[in-house]
Amino acid sequence: MIRIILITVLALVVALAGGIYLYLSSSLPQTDGRLIVAGLKAPIRIMRDAADVPLIVAKDDEDAAFGLGFVHAQERLFQMELMRRTGAGRLAEIFGEEALPIDRQMRVLGLYRAAEAEIPFLSPATRRVLAAYAAGVNAAIAARRGALPPAYLLLRFSPEPWRIADSLVWGKLMALLLEGDYRGELLRARLLETIPPADLAVLYPGYPPNAPTTLARLRPLYRGLPVRRLYAALPPAVGPVHASNNWVVDGRHSASGKPLLANDPHLEFAAPGVWFLARLETPTHDIAGATAPGSPFIVIGHNEHIAWGFTSTGSDVEDLYVEKLDPGDPGRYLTPQGSAPFLLRREVIRVRGRAPVALTIRATRHGPVLSDALPPLDRGPAAAPGTVLALSATFTRPDDRSADALYGIDHAADWPSFRAALASFVGPQQNIVYADGGGTIGFIAPGLVPIRKKGDGWLPEPGWTGEYDWAGFIPFAALPQATNPPSGRFVSANNKIVPGTYPYFLGRGWDLPDRARRIATLLDRTPRQSPEASAAIQADTFSPMAARLVPLMARLAPHSARERAALARLRQWNFHMDRDQVAPLLFTAYLREFSRTVLFGRFGAAIAPYWDLKPQVMEIVLTKRQDWCGSPQRGESDPGGGCAARLRAALDRTLAALSRAYGPDMAGWRWGRAHLAHFENPLWSRIPIIADWLTPSIPTPGGYDTLDRGPSDVRDDKAPFVQRFGAGLRMITDLAAPQDARMIVTPGQSGNPLSRHFADLVRRWRDFVWLFPGHARPVSTLVLQPRATPAFAGADRTGAPKEPRR
Repeated sequence: MIRIILITVLALVVALAGGIYLYLSSSLPQTDGRLIVAGLKAPIRIMRDAADVPLIVAKDDEDAAFGLGFVHAQERLFQMELMRRTGAGRLAEIFGEEALPIDRQMRVLGLYRAAEAEIPFLSPATRRVLAAYAAGVNAAIAARRGALPPAYLLLRFSPEPWRIADSLVWGKLMALLLEGDYRGELLRARLLETIPPADLAVLYPGYPPNAPTTLARLRPLYRGLPVRRLYAALPPAVGPVHASNNWVVDGRHSASGKPLLANDPHLEFAAPGVWFLARLETPTHDIAGATAPGSPFIVIGHNEHIAWGFTSTGSDVEDLYVEKLDPGDPGRYLTPQGSAPFLLRREVIRVRGRAPVALTIRATRHGPVLSDALPPLDRGPAAAPGTVLALSATFTRPDDRSADALYGIDHAADWPSFRAALASFVGPQQNIVYADGGGTIGFIAPGLVPIRKKGDGWLPEPGWTGEYDWAGFIPFAALPQATNPPSGRFVSANNKIVPGTYPYFLGRGWDLPDRARRIATLLDRTPRQSPEASAAIQADTFSPMAARLVPLMARLAPHSARERAALARLRQWNFHMDRDQVAPLLFTAYLREFSRTVLFGRFGAAIAPYWDLKPQVMEIVLTKRQDWCGSPQRGESDPGGGCAARLRAALDRTLAALSRAYGPDMAGWRWGRAHLAHFENPLWSRIPIIADWLTPSIPTPGGYDTLDRGPSDVRDDKAPFVQRFGAGLRMITDLAAPQDARMIVTPGQSGNPLSRHFADLVRRWRDFVWLFPGHARPVSTLVLQPRATPAFAGADRTGAPKEPRR
């Protein structure tokens, strides 16, 4: 009897689980058949290949945008939901109180308000495409026959209609991510509270020689400002500040006789990833490449005439200003013309599971007051006679026409039309390489870059004097740009792109030129580039920092057999960060421990938010500032012997830690055992039991400064070598046959964890097994037919009821 009951219960459990799975599976997109939808002018064919890359064939640009919106909503709706809610400061509505700090920041920055404000400045053609895209998203939501994607069911809410501003806020978020120097200003101001100015100048080697004097002048200005709390409230930064490679060679330097262009932008890994591959075909255009779910444009890619690729310029387009309050009226602040009132606006944040939170946001003539992002009790006392911190940033301007620029480059036919489109680009400023079938190659770094009356924006400056105000922006014609250089190529890898004679200041945050030099070296080795040769460059794992640091770090005399074996491996290493080698793990762990012992030994806990591998600083310590190895801090005993003692102590701790983690046999310490690319989902990766199942992971090569980029967050003691940042997109286009362009994204095209395309591209991405969207055979075809009547009476073309501004 008991056995029968157990079997019955088990059968019921299995049936229930099967029923739940079948219901959840109904959230997967319909990819075959025919659907009648509102908002179309003519039928659309959506043909997906075996990797789930769609070819969208439409009558015109607007219907193509509709189709892309439809596909994005089918595959990435919850990712789009998080994007727009992040930009609008509405995450707490679904996640509750834990998301409140991010919502506060976003409401203060006003990114969504800026996105709404830019709509009237856009061209009619761009607005029509944005409206058609939104209509496609809403049509997909309305057309679903089964369940919503699982994340909606878990969080128990439904998507609102998509709006044009929801698409535009993506650009604001990318600008905040790629141009977020105000994070750096806050960090440097925080460090300056406890670290001597002369030492801070060493920690940032690119700062000018007069840094200690400048820093000493600014130090008293920050007393009393909530710099620590503001910095602590920022979302965690992931990965290095700089990332991405691109290059282009002309026909004289390619095997085909036509220009060849390669690009691999580096961003935070996630599941789903940042990019979604698509191809849009109309009677007049064939455009293919990487799209961003939520936006209707091909961001990086090619059309039938041209190809283009992006890397981040890293220019400083944000400044923090210390504003002085009016001593007689704290509701006003001081300007060069006297006292002025704050601009005030009230925001109400709805919070799941608790009462709404109201906040009053102040703005000065420079921009929003950042401290208003903190709860009142966290703001702390203001410094006498009373100060606040305000942010000025290019991406909050209402006249941002970057969407016009993206629409324009998608449809450009030559360099003049491509360049003309980019005149509307505000940001994030990018190093853009260009090639066309006529043989022209080009480089341009478009975007708004401020011209400062004084200073360089490296640290917060006084706002009440007007001395440090922006006097305007670098004229478009004066931005870095060129065509058809004598060398026959352009290369950028976040390195400095202008000579010392350039008349305008762009910024100081350049990456080391190591990756750019390595690309140039490899291009020289293969004077006539083919797609295969450029793919090999993207896959290169040579580490210039290891080549410089290992001779300095391995010059110890070994004191034990284990030390001797470790140092021998480092000395015999070829400096390639290959996943089957021991030396990459040994070197990275050794450098991590050495940088920690030096920095914390000198500065104590104050250095924690700055600490990283810091190869340039560690090279300076080992060659020019060995006094830093003998400066104990906070009770740590001086090891004696300077840097040699620090190195030996770091090596001993490294060997002990690696033995505990990977066993006593050094031969088993392979880089790939520790260095795994993790693609975390913002929801599923936080849930025990299913987190491992729904967090794609794979051993990878590469490191901090290799072309096949593989940095890790060494501050994470639990997983210091896991890769969470890198080239989520790779693309190579030979202009002899743009339709043959090779592309790959990771981890997969779908954002639905039940889809077979959720993580099916991870191994192909790791191993450089390319997709060829221009030649892929379709495995499914969905036809969208126009409905005769609109879906919503009184709605605009997006299909969304018109709403008041949030």
